[in-house]
Amino acid sequence: MDLEIRHLRVVCAIADAGSLTRAAAGLRMTQPGLSAQLRRIENLLGGALFDRRRAGATPTPLGELVLARARSILPGIDQLLADTARATRRAAAPALLRVGSVGAPLLGHLLTALRELLPGAQLTSRCQYAPAPLLDDVCAGRLEAAILGDHPGQELTAHDGVLLHPLVTEPVFALLPADHPLAAHEEVNLARLAGEDWAAPRPDSDRTREYWSSVFSRTDHHPHIPYEAEGRQLVEIVRAGLAVSLCQATFIEVPGVAVRPLAGNPLWYRHVLAWHHDGPLTPHGEAILRHVRDGYLNACSNSPTYARWQQRFPKAARLMV
Repeated sequence: MDLEIRHLRVVCAIADAGSLTRAAAGLRMTQPGLSAQLRRIENLLGGALFDRRRAGATPTPLGELVLARARSILPGIDQLLADTARATRRAAAPALLRVGSVGAPLLGHLLTALRELLPGAQLTSRCQYAPAPLLDDVCAGRLEAAILGDHPGQELTAHDGVLLHPLVTEPVFALLPADHPLAAHEEVNLARLAGEDWAAPRPDSDRTREYWSSVFSRTDHHPHIPYEAEGRQLVEIVRAGLAVSLCQATFIEVPGVAVRPLAGNPLWYRHVLAWHHDGPLTPHGEAILRHVRDGYLNACSNSPTYARWQQRFPKAARLMV
């Protein structure tokens, strides 16, 4: 019999448990079966590895030597097995691609890119407001990719092998009722909106509300926010004339609301794509980024307010790819 990795794991399990009975339970073996296996390992290595007494199993000097070597070897073996498993999954054509997204104009373009590049994969998507849980899901392997967003001073941090690909940093615009007096202007001063009632996202892991407040504090204004809402509900509150708010530059005006740039461009938003460096999207990364970038440029041209802003500030928005 040759010494195998599983034998080293058995020796470590007995030492960690302190008795053959507890080790057998942890290994899902019978105690007699584990005793027989330990005897075979000891015969192979040339001596007793444990003093077995009523109080438990204590390593002998030979056992201490074997344990020290096993505990230095096994982590490297485990890492090798994990790396090869990831490499195998990466090389194989994925059967399922799960995509998450914050509220952004990029999801359709990302899904289209994945359908073209990996036509055999089933695509699913889910959306939520805050980026942090989506990033956690990419880290944990619950999503293959995510569309995220952040603000200056609140940049997302990559960890656990996740690659963050910033796409563009764009201005944040004012969202007004269509009949609001300031909607007649080409741009809106943020301080002039401070006295209005506001609709804003609730404070959470997205940190949008925190970012808005930090910018307002520089103007010595603290807006009144009676309405906490996100997405469609926020737009409806503004459309009803109850409040003002802010929106992404690519937001397309719908009847009843007006989108206007903020004078001086005091607020910014960054779009970010994320996937795991060992995931199935990494080999297609450049093609995915090009496709989504082109889709973003289309979204810009479909937003007349943003298109006019870009003509005034051609180098202000920072496209990364």
